[in-house]
Amino acid sequence: MMDIRNAAGATLDLATERDIRDCIIRLFVSTDTRDWAGVRACLTDTVRFDMTSLAGGAPADVPADQIIAGWTQGLAPIESVHHQAGNFRIAVRGGEADAFCYGIALHYRRTGSGHNTRTFVGSYDFKLVNADDTWRISAFTFTLKFMDGNPDLEHDG
Repeated sequence: MMDIRNAAGATLDLATERDIRDCIIRLFVSTDTRDWAGVRACLTDTVRFDMTSLAGGAPADVPADQIIAGWTQGLAPIESVHHQAGNFRIAVRGGEADAFCYGIALHYRRTGSGHNTRTFVGSYDFKLVNADDTWRISAFTFTLKFMDGNPDLEHDG
């Protein structure tokens, strides 16, 4: 099997990198399609969750089901959600991995003002663990670079 070197210089086989990247992509696609069982399958039971750059507060260890409940409620008024990820950097240490990627999320909802889209641009840092030959996200940090569009999108009638 062909291997590559990750950011730390360690050997990383392409299948492992693909499996880790796939877990992150499945998280985004499942969120976009509101496949909450699919989202749950990507997460460990508790996730070190950090959205402080967007929402304030402090990073916390949050049950996966609580994260999903928050996303279910928060995205309910949004007609369409689209995540796009790229520029993946992955480092593996045995059954653990660190992954970084750029991310863009678009939220669309028709509004009375006609300002229907809100764009979030930033990066993600993930920690993943491999259990039973399946990679799952154990830590999730979103770092906002900028937002554009209607700041009241979720509340505008």
